[in-house]
Amino acid sequence: QVQLVESGGGLVQAGASLRLSCAISGRTFENHALAWFRQAPGQERIFVATISWNDGDTYYLDAVKGRFTISRDTAKNAVYLQMTSLKPEDTATYYCAASPFAALVAKMPGHYDFWGQGTLVTVSS
Repeated sequence: QVQLVESGGGLVQAGASLRLSCAISGRTFENHALAWFRQAPGQERIFVATISWNDGDTYYLDAVKGRFTISRDTAKNAVYLQMTSLKPEDTATYYCAASPFAALVAKMPGHYDFWGQGTLVTVSS
């Protein structure tokens, strides 16, 4: 059974940092894109960042460029999202996901086949 399990969310003040982790079990994701999406209450789930499992190429939502860094550890079968200079508008549930499409094009939820259950990030002002 394939599982993606997120952790690392929490309540922080604006300007703080958090590191989200996504532990993958049940398979490996060669030739896939691994991504983080987020969904705020009452809003659509949106793309935040994606990384190519094979070569590590990364792509980001403009609003998080320079503040967030996505990475993967192929030995641990895990994906991470380092978030710095957090803002209240970053408040959302963050989801890890895997797509068979290339990271360059995999920017929509419909591109992703596997999802975690989400981890809540709350940034207070």
